[in-house]
Amino acid sequence: MSETATTTEPEQQKQAPSVAKASGSMAIATIVSRATGLLSKVLLIAVIGAETLGDSYQAASTLPTMINELLLGGVLTSVAIPLLVRAEKEDSDGGESYAQWLITMGTLILGVGTLLAMASAPLLTDIYISDSQDANPELVTAFAYLVLPGIVFYGLTALLSAVLNARHVFGIPTWAPVLNNLVVIVVLVVYAMLPGELTLNPVRMTDTHLLVLGLGTALGVAVQAAVLFPALRKTGFRFKWRFGWDSRLSEFGSLAFWVLLYVGLGLASMTVLTNVATSAKGTLVAFNYQWLIAQVPYGVLGVSLLTALMPKMSRAAAHNDNDSIVRDLLFGNRMSAILLMPFSALMTVSGLSIGLAAFAWGNSGITGGTRIGLALALSAFGLVPYAITLLQLRVFYAMKDARTPTLIQALIVAVRIGLLYLFLAVSTPGDAGQLAVGVSLAMSLSFVFGAIVGQIWLRIRLGRLRTGFTIWTVCLTVVASSLAFAVAKGANALVQGLIEFGDPVVAAWVEVVLVTLIGLPLAFGLLAAFRVPEMKPAIDKINRLVRRR
Repeated sequence: MSETATTTEPEQQKQAPSVAKASGSMAIATIVSRATGLLSKVLLIAVIGAETLGDSYQAASTLPTMINELLLGGVLTSVAIPLLVRAEKEDSDGGESYAQWLITMGTLILGVGTLLAMASAPLLTDIYISDSQDANPELVTAFAYLVLPGIVFYGLTALLSAVLNARHVFGIPTWAPVLNNLVVIVVLVVYAMLPGELTLNPVRMTDTHLLVLGLGTALGVAVQAAVLFPALRKTGFRFKWRFGWDSRLSEFGSLAFWVLLYVGLGLASMTVLTNVATSAKGTLVAFNYQWLIAQVPYGVLGVSLLTALMPKMSRAAAHNDNDSIVRDLLFGNRMSAILLMPFSALMTVSGLSIGLAAFAWGNSGITGGTRIGLALALSAFGLVPYAITLLQLRVFYAMKDARTPTLIQALIVAVRIGLLYLFLAVSTPGDAGQLAVGVSLAMSLSFVFGAIVGQIWLRIRLGRLRTGFTIWTVCLTVVASSLAFAVAKGANALVQGLIEFGDPVVAAWVEVVLVTLIGLPLAFGLLAAFRVPEMKPAIDKINRLVRRR
């Protein structure tokens, strides 16, 4: 037991609702963000399709996020909050000068990185889609020139969000992506109204379709970053450029080295994944869109929980309070299972219908929607392990240990790459459906492996983690979700048997609505009936509302 740990178990239970409250305040904004993001993706696949143009745009539009992560984004999302929290505790100005220095140096690094990336766009394209037979290299490069300026805006978004989170401001950073999504939606509507089509042979940088889609994508990210400046000023923070040496630069640099290596490993795995996925036309789009759907519940619930817990764990680590860290980890793991397992079950039993309902439109068609849906259904089991893995890694970062997450990442990436090439070898050549499932399975299985390794490593580092308690909660959520969605699927089969829907998309929508409306409430109701402790605040609130009525 840590010498400085003074928080008792009852006190910890009192603190939990504060985390839940902080998470809840972000949930509405995240729901809107995910909904508008999903709408933009549905419009995108309907407007540009799921084959050559879609693959090329997808490949180019991921470059800014990947390079931003390699330059600075991964460092900021991992170690900036713990360092800002410590500066707030130790500095006489509450850490303001340190935050100014981080923003100044971050902007400088991002700006130089953006210029170098744009100059190297053809090389990046060659590396990223080297094995592709379907993505158009010239078109990927052209899109890259237009979207790569987004690197600096992605980085600024991460920088400013970290400073705001350290100051207990969570809402505005969560709302910012909504503006990005709205800009992209407007851009896609404009693109759809343009006469003619984007010329693929030859690809011209002056093509209006290309300019609208590429520059519009970068504009959305710029708006997302710009809205954070007034929010930061409202907290009382006053920015000024602060160059030069900070005494903690060596500490930041040491942490940053390991985080950049961590990110580099992730980028290597994504490069392999992209090369494997582009071996069959439409596979990359199918993977990206099933991943988008799978991320909706995590983005609404898991990210909110993690964002609220990170400053709390960082403060506990700053006081060497390992007992509080373990309690926060246990709480986060259990809440991740409780919140996300029902959604994982929903996507497993009705993934095909979700794919058809959301994406069987326009140029995508039934084939594209089916491909996405199957990949989603067969890989949705990875949602909870994914959330637990990210929480485990943040525990190490809260303790200013960036080395261990990198070593764990290396093991995860090794497993993922091995699985990617295994599924490529056993898939029928050119069969995008099989390969999309294989790529998605490789991602999910690698996170199952990562969650197990992370828990073992933390056990060695922190001592007893009450892992059995977490496993018991996971088992309860699996049982509750299985029973709930068995009933929901049965109800859907009854309705579909009584009413024959000629259109498969209409039938898919009926299934998604029925299974969601029956399965999710029933799953959470069963968890309450099983007396899962974390459900008690929600049950008490419902009881209060019932009494008032």
